[in-house]
Amino acid sequence: MTEGVPVLERTAPPHESAAPTPADAPFCDAPGLLDGVPRQRGPRGTAVAEVREPVPAAAPRPWALRPWRLLPTPAGTPFTFGYATVLCLTSLIAAYADPALVHALLQGSSTDVAHLVRTPELALIGSALWVAGGVTSPFAIAFVLVLTALERRIGGLRAAGVFVLGHVLATLATEVPVGLAVLAGHLPGSSLHRLDYGVSFGVAAGIGALAGLLPPWLRLPLLAGFGWMLLQDLLAFADPMTNWGHLIALGIGLATWPVIRRAARPGPPASARA
Repeated sequence: MTEGVPVLERTAPPHESAAPTPADAPFCDAPGLLDGVPRQRGPRGTAVAEVREPVPAAAPRPWALRPWRLLPTPAGTPFTFGYATVLCLTSLIAAYADPALVHALLQGSSTDVAHLVRTPELALIGSALWVAGGVTSPFAIAFVLVLTALERRIGGLRAAGVFVLGHVLATLATEVPVGLAVLAGHLPGSSLHRLDYGVSFGVAAGIGALAGLLPPWLRLPLLAGFGWMLLQDLLAFADPMTNWGHLIALGIGLATWPVIRRAARPGPPASARA
């Protein structure tokens, strides 16, 4: 090194921190800090920002009363909506067409023994296109409410299957004994041509099936009220074959519980269902 040339000593740049002083020692030795990991520290006295946990969003209400869902719609319940439209049209025909024509149509659609023997498919389908008593009858109103609720829970195909099962099996269970009684001589031959039509058997099966998807506080009153109404009709003995058919169809709907409960779509909790 040449004399007269000043020796420059390297000083630490301002951004390089010197060895920690005793006053800084507590920060360096603070638990939970990793050695060698750079960190920023605010001036003394600066409050450390409080770490707040995110506030969870309010959970949506599990069930809200939506009365419009009691009625069928083309997109939500196509089977019930389409079927109800057909029943409205046939009810208008029954109300305003010539009485002779209406009687001929109903007689041709009847599921009596004579028609079931000759054309069983046409008789079973035709009889389900009419509503006894018109669109204001109790079974017509029950058709809309029950089939809509059932279709929303298990889908259109399964709801249709429950309806058809109740309609067909209850019809056969009531008409076959009539045919056998005529053959045995216990009933006159005119019993083979009795007028029998309507959707009531399918509706009764739908009520029985829907009860299996309801909580007990709704299921028990529904079954008790509907069952009591059917028993009263049976005791009145005005139309015993039809009344027995309603009870049989209700039992068919109850028998579908294991199947429809497995196929049911998630719904509101039992405590909040309406």
